[in-house]
Amino acid sequence: MTHWNEPIAVEGRQYTCAFCGSRVGPARGYAHKTYKHHFILLCPTCDRPTYFEGNHQTPAPLLGNDVKHVPTEIYSLYNEARACTGAKAYTAAVLACRKILMHIAVDKGATPGAKFIEYVEYLGTENYVPHGSEGWVDHIRKKGNEANHEIAIMAEADALDLINFIEMLLKLVYEFPGRIPKET
Repeated sequence: MTHWNEPIAVEGRQYTCAFCGSRVGPARGYAHKTYKHHFILLCPTCDRPTYFEGNHQTPAPLLGNDVKHVPTEIYSLYNEARACTGAKAYTAAVLACRKILMHIAVDKGATPGAKFIEYVEYLGTENYVPHGSEGWVDHIRKKGNEANHEIAIMAEADALDLINFIEMLLKLVYEFPGRIPKET
């Protein structure tokens, strides 16, 4: 026995699809027979289902944005952090953001196996972090340390802050330099 009505017309609800990233207002979906605020909506772009319990969306859209010209391994880790936010695993997202700092530093020439603080310092001394922005890189370090070394659960706001900071760092270190035309 199914607990879902036959497909219904849906109007007025817009959301960002976690699968394809499109901002959509689907025309069809399913309503639960018993719980009137439970819906499964089908994305008109990719046709994948998203479950709603009131305004709570599962899977949730990823925090942050795509960044170009990032090395594959670092980009994979960045998307892993973003995927954690979609699963509401905010502590894991914060830990992944912390790890990204280490990967960027090693990619740019820091010695593998160094202490974490040395990676953060390397990014600053080698000018990968713009003057005046050292504070937000240190914020990533501190929040990551808190998530890693203390009995602490990170909130969505913590993950959003760190993903935004990491996104900006990835743009400064990789995307913007990658957009410069190559001389022929």
